[in-house]
Amino acid sequence: MPHLVAIDLPGGPAFVTTLRHAWDEGHAVLPIDRRLPPPARAALLRAMQPDRLVDEHGTHTLDGRGVQEGDALVMATSGSTGAPKGVVLTHAAVQASALATSEHLGITHADTWLACLPLSHVGGMSVVTRALHTGTGLVVHDGFHANAVEQAARNGATAVSLVATALRRIDPALFRVIVLGGARPPADRPPNSHTTYGLTETGSGVVYDGRPLGGVDVRLADDGEVLLRGPMLLREYRDGTTPLDGDGWLHTGDLGQWLPDGTLHVEGRRGDLIITGGENVWPDAVETVLGGLPGVAEVAVAGVPDDEWGQRVVAWVVPDRGAAPPTVAELRAAIGEELPAFCAPKEVRVVATLPRTALGKVQRHLLAASPEQPGGAH
Repeated sequence: MPHLVAIDLPGGPAFVTTLRHAWDEGHAVLPIDRRLPPPARAALLRAMQPDRLVDEHGTHTLDGRGVQEGDALVMATSGSTGAPKGVVLTHAAVQASALATSEHLGITHADTWLACLPLSHVGGMSVVTRALHTGTGLVVHDGFHANAVEQAARNGATAVSLVATALRRIDPALFRVIVLGGARPPADRPPNSHTTYGLTETGSGVVYDGRPLGGVDVRLADDGEVLLRGPMLLREYRDGTTPLDGDGWLHTGDLGQWLPDGTLHVEGRRGDLIITGGENVWPDAVETVLGGLPGVAEVAVAGVPDDEWGQRVVAWVVPDRGAAPPTVAELRAAIGEELPAFCAPKEVRVVATLPRTALGKVQRHLLAASPEQPGGAH
C-alpha cells in the first residue's frame, strides 16, 4: 500500500524534491505547517496518521497508515470547526485543477510560478503542484517576504498566488498574473489580478472572477447555498467520510447569488450571516465600507447575541498607528451613507490584531475572545 509521507521541511528546493520523490514512488504527501506549536503539531499527526515523515534529519517511520493508489495529497483543514480534517486529493484531481487553472489564466511554458504562501495550505501547495503537472517554471519561497517576492519577479517569475495583505506590500505590476485568494480582495485590486473562490476540498480556486473554471459545475440550492461539482474535488476525508452527496455535489456551506452579468457572488459562510431585528446583514459588505475610513487599519464585523435584536452588529477595529479609534457614531454615519441603517454596528471594540488564518481569513468565531485595548469598547 502506498505511504502517506508527512513533509516537515521549509519551503524551497528540498521540499519540492521530496514531494517529487514521494510521487515518483507512488506515495501521497501531507505538508506540515512548521509554525504549529508542538501540541498542535502532535494533534495534527494523530489526526492525519502519516506512516512516514521527512524532516531535516531524514526519513522516519511512524505508527500511521497508508493511502489508496492514485492519492497525491492529504491537506489538513480546520474548516469552520477548528478540528483538523484531512482532505484527500488524487493525482487526477490535482492535474484537473492544474490544467483548468492554467488554461483559464493563459499560462504557458514561458511562465514561471512563484509559490510564497504556506505550503501546508492549498493556496500555496496548488502553485507547486500546478507547476509540476504543467511543466512550467517554479520558484518556491519559505513564506512571504515582500522584498524577496519582488526580486523573484525581477528574476523572471511571472505568476504568483497572494492574499490581500501580501498584495498591498508589493508592486503588482512586476507580475503578469496574480491570483488572489483567502481574505476579501481589495476594491482597488490591479487589473492583472484574478479573484478566486474555492475550498481545500476543491483543490484550490474553482471560480475565477465569478466564473467557473472549465469542467466545474456550480448551482445554488433553494436557500442560496453554493454547490460545486467537478473533477478536481476531493476523493474523501482522511477519516473515510465524504462531504459529497450522491450526485457528487459538494455542499460548501457558503451562500451566494448569480449577478445580472452571469457571475457568481459569494456572500459568505452561512454561519457568518448576522440576523439583527429580523434583517440580514453580511459582514463583508459592512467591512468594505468601514475598512475605507481614515484611521482604520483593519476591521472585522460579526454578530453577538442580543436580548432585544437577536444579534447586534459589532465591529472589531485595529486603528492605524497613532490614530484615535473611531467611535460608534462615526462608524454608523459611514454605513448610513452606503448601506441600510440596520447594517450599522451598535458597538465597536478596539483591538491590536484580528485573529486570522495563515491565508489572511478572519476567524470570526475567535473575535469575541480578542483582547481589547484599554478604553477600546464604545
